[in-house]
Amino acid sequence: MDFPATSRQSPLRPCWAEIDTAAFEHNYRLLSSMAGPACASLAIVKANAYGHGLEICAPAAVRGGAQWLGVTSVEEGVAARSLCPSARILVMGGLFPGQAAATLAGQLTPVVWEPYQLGELERAAEDRRATLPVHLEIDTGMSRQGANLADLPAILARLAGASPLRLEAIMTHLYASDDGTGETTAAQLDKLERALGFVAAEPTLRPEFLSVGASAALLGGESDQIAALAKRFRLRPMVRIGIGLYGVAPRFNPPLADPLHAAKLAQAGAQLKPVLTWKTRITSVRSIPAGTQIGYNGTFVATEPMRLALLPIGYADGLDRRLSNRFSLLAGGQRAPLVGRISMDQAVLDITEIPGLAPGEEVVILGSQGAASVTAYDHADASGTVPWDVFTRIAARVARIGRATAG
Repeated sequence: MDFPATSRQSPLRPCWAEIDTAAFEHNYRLLSSMAGPACASLAIVKANAYGHGLEICAPAAVRGGAQWLGVTSVEEGVAARSLCPSARILVMGGLFPGQAAATLAGQLTPVVWEPYQLGELERAAEDRRATLPVHLEIDTGMSRQGANLADLPAILARLAGASPLRLEAIMTHLYASDDGTGETTAAQLDKLERALGFVAAEPTLRPEFLSVGASAALLGGESDQIAALAKRFRLRPMVRIGIGLYGVAPRFNPPLADPLHAAKLAQAGAQLKPVLTWKTRITSVRSIPAGTQIGYNGTFVATEPMRLALLPIGYADGLDRRLSNRFSLLAGGQRAPLVGRISMDQAVLDITEIPGLAPGEEVVILGSQGAASVTAYDHADASGTVPWDVFTRIAARVARIGRATAG
């Protein structure tokens, strides 16, 4: 097996993801500039930075100018704090019983909506004689997390009293901001406006931010409505930038009706840079005659003589098993079909039409090779999911390698 010298020098299995930190920083600067200086931009690095590697992407976000990082859990927040000592870190999934002390020790800012969360944080803050900023989430229709409007007056009265918790932001989550009609979002913002009326009725509460919307809201034009709502209540808008940071523009279904917003989306899509390239190397090459079965249960049978390349990657690495016999990867700068069922640790490519490939040749699972590319949307469309799922499914055993491209 004649692997290239760089591969022979590494003791690792040849399956890795290259993370372009320069592209990541570029995307943050682009999107935050589109949000405008009046808007605070929070870089979402939850779920191991959408599978890209928290240890790579959190510092890159800060280098790109991010003052706020968004994580799911207290555990992720503690990890992010060790990487980014000066950043504000928002724990968007709230905290669980027993995590209040770690929240304060890590100087994390929790999202809250449940009375037990307030109680735990208040006790921990009192023990430390500290004041803790919190972001209060309102459920405006997603029915996932957040306080109901009926419960809001009691929560606000508690925060307005002798609580050591300081209400820093009001937030909600738009659950259909990729709907080009904007009807669902309009209904959510109406409900949010009612909630803000309750907040304004408590004169001792002076939140600074209105945290609403992600990449789709920013690029689809809904951020304009959010900014107007924030201005009415003397709040600063905050946008939580997620998938766009990783070089993927959201899709809208139905498409955006407003031509100005559609043009803004197209411009951003052209300027965003892909961040992740997922690669492997050919383990071995073999020739087979017509009639040969390939893989588990012989789901592919060769109808003619073929050349096959074995890859050391499978569904345990995050290559969706549903892509078996219906997807292609990049080898020699060309599309090479996956044949047979994807195994736990291996997959097979048909390289019959790509001469000269040998063991050690690089194969791109997601990304570009020469003029050809395989995108996260390609993976998502073929497996019936979304790019977020494609990225976060890439297993921990796939090494993430940070690299900054020139230019």
